[in-house]
Amino acid sequence: MTERDRSEDIADAVLAIDGVVGLHGGMFGEAATYLPGRRIAGIRIGEDGTEVHVTLEFGVAVRETADTVRSTVAAMVDGPVHVTVEDIVRV
Repeated sequence: MTERDRSEDIADAVLAIDGVVGLHGGMFGEAATYLPGRRIAGIRIGEDGTEVHVTLEFGVAVRETADTVRSTVAAMVDGPVHVTVEDIVRV
């Protein structure tokens, strides 16, 4: 069994937030964590902080939802958290 990575815990926490319908890999799929045999799209942990790229549900308050994502992830990591809303979709 593969050991669970912190990026997977972050992804699960973000996906549990109301209004978040998915994680987004960015325009060219560059926003991701690469692990042995798998990839966690939308989460990138680096020296300059943690990036979270999300797709939100149409009609949710974008700033408030992004703030919820930021505060949720900030409780899980050290350093700044940068949230990018990549897309808004109807579900």
